[in-house]
Amino acid sequence: MARMHTGKHGKSKSKKPVVGTGSRPEGLKLSNDEITKLIVDYAKQGKHQALIGQMLKEKHNVPYIRQIFNKRLYAVLNENGFRAEIPQDLMDLLKRAITLRRHLERNHNDAHNKTSLGRVEAKIWRLSNYYRRTGAMPSNWKYDPVKVALLIKS
Repeated sequence: MARMHTGKHGKSKSKKPVVGTGSRPEGLKLSNDEITKLIVDYAKQGKHQALIGQMLKEKHNVPYIRQIFNKRLYAVLNENGFRAEIPQDLMDLLKRAITLRRHLERNHNDAHNKTSLGRVEAKIWRLSNYYRRTGAMPSNWKYDPVKVALLIKS
């Protein structure tokens, strides 16, 4: 697949193994209930999804959640009552947009970061439309940089 804002093509030769879902990886000693308990414990500590997955891989030798549960990590978190109001990937984009806006307030002539802000906000609009359409976010949610800055600050 091509990149979004360049004329270049995507990355090739992914290192992720092609393994069918529902099959347990070899050498995995933890049961599904123990893995779910670890996920819930990390979520209670305030860790976000990417960090939970990384910690499961490094500390507990759990390679891929989807391979074990036939669903993604956010689905496991949603089932256990840890549904976020704003999905993590959108929240990361919102944080990036806020830091870019703060930078541009101090550096008005930074043309490169003005372009970057436009690209990040375009991604925010597209992603928020998708999440509103699928029901992952409220249908009346709109991107307002001032309100988002207050939301992230709190």
